[in-house]
Amino acid sequence: MIDLRRLHVLRAIAHHGTVSGAAKSLHMSTSAASQQIRLLSKELGVPLLEPVGRRVRLSSAAQVLLAHIDAIEAMWRLAEAELQATEGEPSGLLRLCGFPTAIATLLAPLVDRARDRFPALELRLRETEASESFDLLFAGEADLALVEATPDNPPPEDIRFDSQTVFNDPFDLVVPSANSYGSHKEVDLRELEREPWVLGVPGSIHRRHVLTACSNAGFRPTVVGEAREWTVIAIMVAHQMGVALIPRLVDLPPHLDLVRVPVSGPFTPFRHFRAVTLRGGQRRPAVAAVMELLDEFVREAEGIAPAEEVEEVPDRG
Repeated sequence: MIDLRRLHVLRAIAHHGTVSGAAKSLHMSTSAASQQIRLLSKELGVPLLEPVGRRVRLSSAAQVLLAHIDAIEAMWRLAEAELQATEGEPSGLLRLCGFPTAIATLLAPLVDRARDRFPALELRLRETEASESFDLLFAGEADLALVEATPDNPPPEDIRFDSQTVFNDPFDLVVPSANSYGSHKEVDLRELEREPWVLGVPGSIHRRHVLTACSNAGFRPTVVGEAREWTVIAIMVAHQMGVALIPRLVDLPPHLDLVRVPVSGPFTPFRHFRAVTLRGGQRRPAVAAVMELLDEFVREAEGIAPAEEVEEVPDRG
């Protein structure tokens, strides 16, 4: 009989990419994780890890084994969901995680409403970035994550996760109120070709969104400022360094004399946000109840679009 704990170590190595990363997530030493894989390899009679320089990679046999393990995990989640569906009202503990803007505008208010709607359901909330959210889901330390869709996330066809787009957050042009565009009701991105720009730092998803949108509109922006935080970008714009595109859900500092102008035309950039669970998790009554509340908040929120109203455009940036 195969020790299921060893299979869990193998899954963790595949998810995190290294034995040390897997060991850390499982709260065990690297040597102990390596020993578990050696014993599993001996039980199965096939090599599971192959050396590549100072690192390792999964063997072809390990890849075949993982496909079966992931399928079994998914079936078990579905079985759990079906059993819980016979319990009636959503109850128990449900752990949510998400990015800061989503927590401030959607998830925290959702938790408040859920107390009245589902009194037997206990919700906990944690701020995370997308990569951490997937790690928490995989480790069983979170049940539902709200993440921005990026090329770095596991693909939608990943058998370990269920995900669906729940809303789309458009970017607005942000300028000082005295700027000539400040009085416009909307602006086509192509009109901004000669403007100086404030962008996110190299490698950031914000910068990728803006560069992709500008490229699709036929120009490359002249960058005069770069920052990691939305507030810093807004401050640079307020001091007339340049213009910026900032998502509508992001709150601008109220003391800054700034104006949002909607972007019109075919080149409007959007952030696409997805609700993610382990495979089969969305059928749990507690998750389904929270997804229903999330849909309510999305439709009540001003300016953002429900998933079906915006077609996702591949990010080529």
